[in-house]
Amino acid sequence: MAWWAAALLGLASALMLASALWGPSRPRALAMGGVALFAALGPGRWVLRNAWQAVRRGILNQDVLAAASALAGVAGGTVGLVFPGFPPGEFFGAAVFVFAFHNVGGYLSVLVHVRASQSVRRLLSLAPPTAWRLLPDGSEEEVPVDRLQPGDRVRVRPGERVPADGVVVEGWSAVDESLLRGEPLPVDKQPGDEVVGGSLNQLGALVVEVRRVGPESFLHTVARHVAEARALKPGVLRLVDRVLLWFVPAVFAAGAAGFLAWTLGAALVAGRPDWMRAAFAALSALVMGYPCALGMATPLAIVRASGEAARRGILMRSGEAFQLLGRVDTFVLDKTGTVTEGRPHLAACRTLGMPEEDLLRLAASAERLSEHPLARAVTDGAASRGLALSDPAEFAAHPGQGVEARVEGRWVLVGSGRFLHARGVDATPLISVARELQDRGQSTVLVAVDGRPAGVLGIEDPLKRDAAETVSKLRRRGRQIILLTGDDRRTAQAVAQAAGIEEVLSEVLPGHKAEVIRKLQGEGRRVAMVGDGINDAPALMQADVGVAIGTGADIAVESADVVLVGGRLGALVDAVELAKRSYGLTVGNVAVALAFNGAGVVASTTGAVRPVWAMLAMAVSVGLVLTRSFVGRLLPLWEHGGEATRR
Repeated sequence: MAWWAAALLGLASALMLASALWGPSRPRALAMGGVALFAALGPGRWVLRNAWQAVRRGILNQDVLAAASALAGVAGGTVGLVFPGFPPGEFFGAAVFVFAFHNVGGYLSVLVHVRASQSVRRLLSLAPPTAWRLLPDGSEEEVPVDRLQPGDRVRVRPGERVPADGVVVEGWSAVDESLLRGEPLPVDKQPGDEVVGGSLNQLGALVVEVRRVGPESFLHTVARHVAEARALKPGVLRLVDRVLLWFVPAVFAAGAAGFLAWTLGAALVAGRPDWMRAAFAALSALVMGYPCALGMATPLAIVRASGEAARRGILMRSGEAFQLLGRVDTFVLDKTGTVTEGRPHLAACRTLGMPEEDLLRLAASAERLSEHPLARAVTDGAASRGLALSDPAEFAAHPGQGVEARVEGRWVLVGSGRFLHARGVDATPLISVARELQDRGQSTVLVAVDGRPAGVLGIEDPLKRDAAETVSKLRRRGRQIILLTGDDRRTAQAVAQAAGIEEVLSEVLPGHKAEVIRKLQGEGRRVAMVGDGINDAPALMQADVGVAIGTGADIAVESADVVLVGGRLGALVDAVELAKRSYGLTVGNVAVALAFNGAGVVASTTGAVRPVWAMLAMAVSVGLVLTRSFVGRLLPLWEHGGEATRR
């Protein structure tokens, strides 16, 4: 509906209501009838068309009730023009009022969508219009950002915004990503670090190799996911649809009952029908029962939540799951990349007689073809010590266990104690050393060379700086936290203790994570899985709500319902609070609308409620729902995790 038509109907409604309150006048009544006819044939035509299509399909919905209310008002006003004694102004006014609210309600819903989208549009506007692309001869050319391609290199000077997602290849700087990821502090960037298009370079000049542009960029992904979340119906919205299935027929039944009570009933009891009260009862019931506020209650709350979530670096990929997040009682946190930084590094190298350099060189060469994060830590550790690695002549990876390879003519095993034992190696001499490192929170990798135990490598993955605080806040809200990891029990316990997590599920193979989630759900729990890796994807899909760390694997992000785009674990508390408060806003809106509609319909059957009073009551209910949805914020701008902490 065009905004001018909605505004005209609103003005007409105000004039009709004022005329109805000032008293009857035939010229005024004729003028009001003309406005009602215009409303029906002009801006309200689509309401009548939708209602007719619904009736043809045997459906009684909101459009049918609106059309019936408006047509009843027009009919009542016409009768009032012919038969003195009827107040035609109130009947015509009811018709225009219903058309107006049906159109204005839709227009205001669009306004709320626009308001909620402002944060997304602000993100999209962060990308600069042009970029300085480096040419092969070292010179620069200024080109529009939409002409950049993956592989191009661009220079970003201090004070400029990064034109596209990419990786730093030269320079060092601090980059402000606060509007993108919800991280309030500038993030140091050096060669090898990823940068996001739209972030603000603050200190030094950077050369960035472009990786993602256009629809695949971070900014456009945010906009796309927010739009997808709005298109999905949460459970509460489907519940409202089911309520309307019986509510609309009930309103028609109440209106018919009121009309019959004051015609046939009054004729039997008092000897003559009371046509005035019968008309008031029927029309007022239809007007009071018109569920304009009820239809607006849930969408406005969902859109508000999606807009505020996007501003905080939280993508709602499923409206239903997002609202369910507020009622989850168990959070399962994957260790690596979720509770820890996900950047493991070599922290210790203990050997049994073999020189450390030899042990590390052989182990790193064996791990060279592995894609496991711990393998990367071993090879990076060897590289940092200047060790020259060899390509393995033979190689076999065993997911969740270890690798075996032939390096420099020697057979090397790298993995867990059980992996070594399964291949005939007695790892007992390494156990005490491994336990010592595990008690420090380090993951351990045992190494055997030519069938004999050779040493232990300690891999450390630092705890995220907000992990302990996030766990504490969730526990204070009554949530149970479980740490899920493939690491050994001692390492997992040490990490859990540092993060404040009491329950630990350790030594879980990658393929068994979804099975763990199913088992918890079988115990009657509402489970949210939080992870970032490829092997977390099945568990994310199995959980009632899957929450992905946005800096993780693409398949994990695509498998999740909610994405914490900046990798900040504290955003999980923000998401829980937003979900809880948006659900409360939805329930409150629905309760207000149902209370007004239900009580109003019952009162209207008495015949004592004039149509003008029904119009005022409907306006109040819509006003309350709009006020609850428009005013204020679900979370204060400075609030993180439900607790005010100024940045």
